Amino acid sequence: MERKIKKVVISAAITGGVHTPTMSQYLPKTPDEIIKNAVDAYKAGAAVVHLHARKDNGEPTADHKTFEYILSSIKKECDVVIGITTGGAQGMTVEERFAVIERFKPEMASANGGSINFCFSKLADTMPNPEYDWEIPFISRTYDNVFKNTFKDMEYCINMMNKCNTMPEYEVFDYGQLSNLAYFKKKGVITQPIYIQFVPGIMGGMPISMEGLMFMIDQAKKTLGNDIQFCSVGAGRRMFRTETFCALNGGNVRVGLEDGLYIKPNGELAVDNAAQVTKIKNILEALDYEIANTAEAREMLHLKGIDKVEF
Repeated sequence: MERKIKKVVISAAITGGVHTPTMSQYLPKTPDEIIKNAVDAYKAGAAVVHLHARKDNGEPTADHKTFEYILSSIKKECDVVIGITTGGAQGMTVEERFAVIERFKPEMASANGGSINFCFSKLADTMPNPEYDWEIPFISRTYDNVFKNTFKDMEYCINMMNKCNTMPEYEVFDYGQLSNLAYFKKKGVITQPIYIQFVPGIMGGMPISMEGLMFMIDQAKKTLGNDIQFCSVGAGRRMFRTETFCALNGGNVRVGLEDGLYIKPNGELAVDNAAQVTKIKNILEALDYEIANTAEAREMLHLKGIDKVEF
C-alpha cells in the first residue's frame, strides 16, 4: 500500500502592518495593489493569503469598508483561502481588533499567543527621506509599544473564533506562549484543531535560528500534542532557508512582503508576493514535496469553506 505523502501548504502574507512604502517600491500600499498581489500569489501557488488592510497612502488600517472591498474583490477573482489579521492598528482595543472576525467570519484568522514588546523602531534609521509623513512616527513609537494580549484578551479572541467557526492561527512569538495555549486547551476554551504560526525574529520575541525553531517545534508537540500542525514566519533575508527548514521538519511555509521584502539575501527586492511564492514552490518541488491546492489546504487545516464567510 502506497504511503500518503503530506503536502505542503504555501501561505503568502501580502502586506502586513510593519513595512512602509519607502522601504520598497513593490510593497502593496493601496487596496487595489493588495488585491492584485493576493490573486497573483494564488496563481503562483499559494493556497492561503494572510491579509492586512491599508489606506490609499499605504498606512495600515482596520476600517471595515476597506477590508470588505479587499476581501470581496479577492473572493470574486479566485478560490484562495483568506486569513485576516487581528493585530489591528496600534492603540486599538482587543474588541476593536477582533471586530473584523465577527463582521466577516473568515475561514482563518491570526490569534496571538500572548503579549510582546513588538518593536521595529530601528527601521526608522533606514529611511532618511520617507515618502509619507506618517511613516517615521508610526515606526518610532513602537519603541514604547506593548502588543497587548492578556489571558482575558486571548480567551475573548478564541471564543470569538469558535463562535464564528474561524480557524485560529496561533501566532507564537516566544517559548512561554506555548504554555498559554496549553492552559486554554486544558480549560476547554480551545475546541478546534491547533495550528501554530511560529514568529521568530521580532525585536522583543524569540531570535530567529534553525536551532531555536527546532526547539519550538519539539516543545509545541510535547506541550500541545503530536497532532498539531504548524508553520513559520521567515523574517527578512533569511526567509527561504527558514521556510525550507520548517517544511523539512513537517510544517507548512509562509512567505510574503509582510515578512521580508527580498527575493535574494544580497538585498535584491522581490517585485511582488508571487515572486516569493514561486521561489519557495520551486525549492520545495526540487526537494520532492508536493504543494497543496486550496481544496487540499482546506481539508488539511479543517476549514469551513469559502461559502461560509460573510464577505
